[in-house]
Amino acid sequence: MWSRDFLLFFTARAVAMLGDAMLPIALSAGLLGHGMGAGDIGLAMASFTVCFAGFVVFGGVLSDRFDARALMVGSDLVRVATQSLVAALFLTGHVVLWQICAIGAVNGVAAGMFQPGVASTVPKVARDVQGANGVIRTAESLAMLAGPALAGVLVAVASSGGVFAAHAGTYALSALCLVLLRLPARAARAGVTGAARRASSYRADLAEGWREFRSRTWMWAVIVLWMVLMITVTGPLVPLTATEIISEHGARTYGLVNSALGAGTAVGGLLALRIRPLHPLRAGSLALLGYCLFPAAVGAQLPPAAIAACTAVSGAAIGFWGVMWATSVQTQVPGAIRGRVHAYEVAGSLSMLPVGQALAGPAAELVGTRNVLLAGGAAALAVSAALLSVPAVRGLRRAGAP
Repeated sequence: MWSRDFLLFFTARAVAMLGDAMLPIALSAGLLGHGMGAGDIGLAMASFTVCFAGFVVFGGVLSDRFDARALMVGSDLVRVATQSLVAALFLTGHVVLWQICAIGAVNGVAAGMFQPGVASTVPKVARDVQGANGVIRTAESLAMLAGPALAGVLVAVASSGGVFAAHAGTYALSALCLVLLRLPARAARAGVTGAARRASSYRADLAEGWREFRSRTWMWAVIVLWMVLMITVTGPLVPLTATEIISEHGARTYGLVNSALGAGTAVGGLLALRIRPLHPLRAGSLALLGYCLFPAAVGAQLPPAAIAACTAVSGAAIGFWGVMWATSVQTQVPGAIRGRVHAYEVAGSLSMLPVGQALAGPAAELVGTRNVLLAGGAAALAVSAALLSVPAVRGLRRAGAP
């Protein structure tokens, strides 16, 4: 697996994810330092998320029509420029919220252009697709552990502007690694001449991607259930667990719980390197049963050590599922349409997250924070059981299995 090309791609993803993990700390500290509040921070972050979710489907079409690697490099270079501009704004003290939101929106569009290429590139740089996804997921988890701590040090030593400058550097290194990849030449779409492909409309490509997405019952069934999970569990999880843990046990305990989540996710990625189930989504759905422990433990007011242990198990569950899912998408979908299909599943997965976050507060006021978290634990179990009940999900076989 550790070929030259995969090492370059892994380095590109690892350094970019480390930079992304530093961003929330730098942005929050920087805006708070300029007299802004939590609402302003949320608006700045939402500008990225909304544009990413809105553009990723179109990025999928571009990824399939053109050179995905070139689009990824271009996206990284755009973010080198935008994050350098943010660094300059913070270092000079001229910070205006609408400018930060506008830059976040540009970053969201660039990320939407970048993300579909990931699904297309992994099978090109690694014959062991599941192993590659396991390693990348583990690196992502470790970045989520190290990034906030590194950002805190840089903010203390060099201010938020210094963190944004470092973030721009991570995108520059990512772009360089992607440029150095030696990828096979793009294959023409089966049965479609170059002239016909150029003449095909953007709308037709979008429609083709939707048809391909809709034709795979295992895929759209997972996304529909994932949207339920976003509303009932993942969306409310961060704001409600933060409120409950910090108010009961302090900010340090909340930090330790988040570290346990990152460590557990890394373990899940490592387990996915070794365990090669014949039915990957069946194994992933069984593992996902453990996701219920995090919200349930906080809602049940368990001691901090028990909450951390349950959170680590939840992290391992989501980490293992993530590798099984990414590998299934990358190996079951033909390369000519993989970017568009991946874009539809990413957009569907993210679309309900803001809804869950927005409903968390009103739901907690209505029935109580702990009851919402306990209900979230029950919903996580129900979603896992529903995944196992869908024959297309339960019966999907590993690509290449006899």
